[in-house]
Amino acid sequence: MQLYHTPGTCSTASRIVLQEAGISASSIPVNLREKTLPDGTSYLQVNPKGQVPALVLDDGDVLTEGAIILQYLADQAPESDLLPPPGDLARYRVLEWTNYVATELHKTFTPLMRPNTPPDFAEITKTALLPRVFGTLDRRLGLSDYLAGATFSIADAYAFVILGWAKLQAIDLAAWPNIQAYLKRIESRPSVQSLQ
Repeated sequence: MQLYHTPGTCSTASRIVLQEAGISASSIPVNLREKTLPDGTSYLQVNPKGQVPALVLDDGDVLTEGAIILQYLADQAPESDLLPPPGDLARYRVLEWTNYVATELHKTFTPLMRPNTPPDFAEITKTALLPRVFGTLDRRLGLSDYLAGATFSIADAYAFVILGWAKLQAIDLAAWPNIQAYLKRIESRPSVQSLQ
């Protein structure tokens, strides 16, 4: 397998899950601004959407969309307990939180990562939209160590990476102590340490 990624983006969650699952894959960095690969070829030949991550399977099939890649990787290593088996309610709790991270946290942060976002909208995002999402996550993390319960899952790999963007955007997380403790807990995991 080959994982196409860009440091600092949501594709880092896939790299964490690869480590957690003990799955071997080639790691290929993508220049997202230029949409090019290290050899200068167009990344759009791999993923016409032009986004990371993309996972090229051994048979040449390509998966895109971070949340789907996380699920696929976890299913390849069921012993990792990153995603419970189909039919188990715990699986759907993990997917519930993975979806929340994708649709609420990730998408709310996205305008802050774009240079053409109007300053007034960026300010609303930082002062009203993100705090609502942070509040939901902080309340949940007051009940358990991880989003879907007592065990680290794909939802946590994803949330960890996106929550890390708060620092890049100079957003102080002091009002959400459960999130702060959660980030420290995950930051200490060997899978995360190996990527730093």
